[in-house]
Amino acid sequence: MSSAPNPIDLQKHLSGVDYPASKADLVKAARDHGAGDDIVKALENMPDRRYDGPNAVSQAVTKK
Repeated sequence: MSSAPNPIDLQKHLSGVDYPASKADLVKAARDHGAGDDIVKALENMPDRRYDGPNAVSQAVTKK
């Protein structure tokens, strides 16, 4: 059972992202900011769509 990453850590690794952003943009930004595997995997598991802001990303990551 995996848990969602800490929302603060998630947003720290997505700093500087221009929204709306695609899932691929978010994964790349997280990797570029040194995010751990848990954050990268959580982003990769989100639906493949455009996200209009940090709250939308957090909601998508925490949905079961």
